[in-house]
Amino acid sequence: MKRHLFGTDGIRGEANVEPMTVETAVRLGAAIAHRFRRDGGRGRILIGKDTRLSGYLFETALTAGVTSMGAEAWQVGVLPTPGIAYITGAFRAEAGIVISASHNPFQDNGLKVFGGDGFKLPDAAELEIEAWMKSASPEESRVTGTAIGRAFRVHDALGRYVTYLKSSFPRQLRLDGVKVVVDCAHGAAYRSAPLMLRELGADVIDMGTAPNGTNINAEVGAVHPERMAEAVKKHGADIGIALDGDADRLILADEKGRVVDGDQVLAILAARLKRADRLEGNTLVATVMSNLGLEIAMKRIGVDLKRTAVGDRYVVEEMRRGGYNLGGEQSGHVVFLDHSTTGDGSLTALQILAVMLIEGRPLSELAAIMEQVPQVLLNLRVREKPPLSELPDVMGVIGDVESRLGNDGRVLVRYSGTEKKVRVMVEGVDPAMIEACADEIAGALKARIGEEAQ
Repeated sequence: MKRHLFGTDGIRGEANVEPMTVETAVRLGAAIAHRFRRDGGRGRILIGKDTRLSGYLFETALTAGVTSMGAEAWQVGVLPTPGIAYITGAFRAEAGIVISASHNPFQDNGLKVFGGDGFKLPDAAELEIEAWMKSASPEESRVTGTAIGRAFRVHDALGRYVTYLKSSFPRQLRLDGVKVVVDCAHGAAYRSAPLMLRELGADVIDMGTAPNGTNINAEVGAVHPERMAEAVKKHGADIGIALDGDADRLILADEKGRVVDGDQVLAILAARLKRADRLEGNTLVATVMSNLGLEIAMKRIGVDLKRTAVGDRYVVEEMRRGGYNLGGEQSGHVVFLDHSTTGDGSLTALQILAVMLIEGRPLSELAAIMEQVPQVLLNLRVREKPPLSELPDVMGVIGDVESRLGNDGRVLVRYSGTEKKVRVMVEGVDPAMIEACADEIAGALKARIGEEAQ
């Protein structure tokens, strides 16, 4: 069976428009409370959010759904997605629900669920939850009288999360004398990331720390790292950190203001862990979107690279299955299972800073471990998402392009799991050729299902 509400990262869409409605949130809250209710007890469900205006709407709706099943709703307020995953485990809660649309604009919002172990729910569990939400079960399972649940506000979640982040940084190290630009995208980390860095001694220039409900990700953060990179050059900083709206991923800039993406971050960290004999299975896990240059760099240092479908949840599933401790995505999701259950941009930034201090090398030198193969990525808005196999004319164009590239390139065409978009990625040694190839594929898609290329 196929999921209809849940995508690769929860339920997502325009706030107050199907499926991201109050009704959906109430039923999801009820479904989570019902599924994770303790035997003979009420159960505890954590609810957190980013800084979007619609967060209030969904926080209240989820609380109503959770308490209607007799469970307790514990509201942590604004906190990064990985912070909510951590607090869920620290509170011994049965589940945690995050209200966020990550890097999307403020008009959108989303709902994603962590189990009591801090890991995102597997596809099968989401499918069961969907089925329960669509049935008559929510109405039949409601409780009454003294069995109705209560709601509580958690006031110290921020401090707990910052303390946890600092605990991942080697105790013998300090950031005294290190100048850091951090762009929090007016999102969930607008307080925690600068506080974490300052408490470790860094000289912090913060940006994107004035959320107003509508400016999250607006020309700032990991989706728009150019402002952060310019600030690094302007202030003579040692590193720039750009987080996305829910702070589960990051993009960096080196001391010269050059952007360092998730693949380069993974290469740096994998190399450091290997040198320290701490890279489990001598393996790095990445997705099919990671640049060929990452594969080449890992071969050079004798590290195996395993690829998964796009989505940090699939990276984590492969890591847990194989016993690996490092994985991530080109987009900046980096997962350290030694420290966290999900991608955490702030934690990743600390690990990179630790490598810089331990090895006494600037980020520009560290990033040189990987040379990126030229890559073109186009995003095309679509009216619908039919299986690509049902578009023979498009498949014909893709086949032609693959034949022309041969062994020197790669093509990946896939639908976004969170937006109405199809993504076209082409890699190869000739930049002009791969750009033309990407345009050719995008043109074929646009003629059939697209609106406009971006």
